[in-house]
Amino acid sequence: MLVTPGLVIVGCSREKKSAPAPALSLYEGWGVPPLRARVGSYREYRQRVMILSARHGLLRAEETVAPYDQAMTPERARQLRPATKKFIEDYRSRTVVEEALLLVAPEYLDALPLADLAPVTHLVCDPLTHWEQADALLSGWGWP
Repeated sequence: MLVTPGLVIVGCSREKKSAPAPALSLYEGWGVPPLRARVGSYREYRQRVMILSARHGLLRAEETVAPYDQAMTPERARQLRPATKKFIEDYRSRTVVEEALLLVAPEYLDALPLADLAPVTHLVCDPLTHWEQADALLSGWGWP
């Protein structure tokens, strides 16, 4: 079983590329661009990144997604929760996650099984304004 010091879940954004792309490349706004710049082409780190999409739920960074337009609402977050819980359970059955970093707006939180993510979960609700908090945590995990 793989042991990872960190799992990152970042919320999607309204701004997207105009053609299908890997999830970490598709989203052009909010917390995705600084995270993408941080992990670059390091496959072992990109494998620890998931995007929480209002349309698709949790996506792996390399999962190809077509552009769409759907906002996260409280109702949508509740609808996504069973699928995100299953996704996290499957991921954690293969990977020991010691800490998680959530780069998500408050409306995304109800979509996530917070108690199941990791023993320690960090939350940055505005990664544009508070990127330095996320950056410091990723550095502490030894991320490039």
